[in-house]
Amino acid sequence: MYKRVRLKDTVEVPPEELGDVSPDLVKRLLQDKLEGRMDEDVGSVVSVTDVHDIGEGTVLPNRPGVYYEADFDAVTFDPQMQEVVDGTVVEVVEFGAFVGIGPVDGLLHVSQISDEYLAFDGENQQLASSESNQTLGVDDAVRARIVTKSIDERNPRDSKIGLTAKQPGLGKHGWLEEKHERNEAPAGE
Repeated sequence: MYKRVRLKDTVEVPPEELGDVSPDLVKRLLQDKLEGRMDEDVGSVVSVTDVHDIGEGTVLPNRPGVYYEADFDAVTFDPQMQEVVDGTVVEVVEFGAFVGIGPVDGLLHVSQISDEYLAFDGENQQLASSESNQTLGVDDAVRARIVTKSIDERNPRDSKIGLTAKQPGLGKHGWLEEKHERNEAPAGE
């Protein structure tokens, strides 16, 4: 879920920038420091938007810059347990599909995609069912529910989000549309 939050953090202003410690400079430094960083409390910082207050500068021994504490707004993406998300398949592997949800990827394990057995087709980079001829491949739109979440603040790329699509209303968008059309067709057609 995307959120707009008010945060406080400290930035180091390098000596060559000390002549103009403005909200624009502090915003740029905060963006460089925080955007893309994962935090257990607020999620992934997508964008620093507005700097509201810049505190007094602090000098530390043996450090060339001056440190300023700033209050600012940021847009974050914080995936919540049991949240239903829409995403796009970014990679298909033998054990499932990685789905891009916001700035992070979640794993849709092959056992959590369908009740049918899905075999990996490495040549076409997809998972395929021999029963219904349904396939799931790269760039397919998917609706899934977040069922596990393990955030690694030090190495955000090592964070893990587990997904499921084995509930009514979840799955590949094309499959959901086909099912909806079948349910709306008059009897006998």
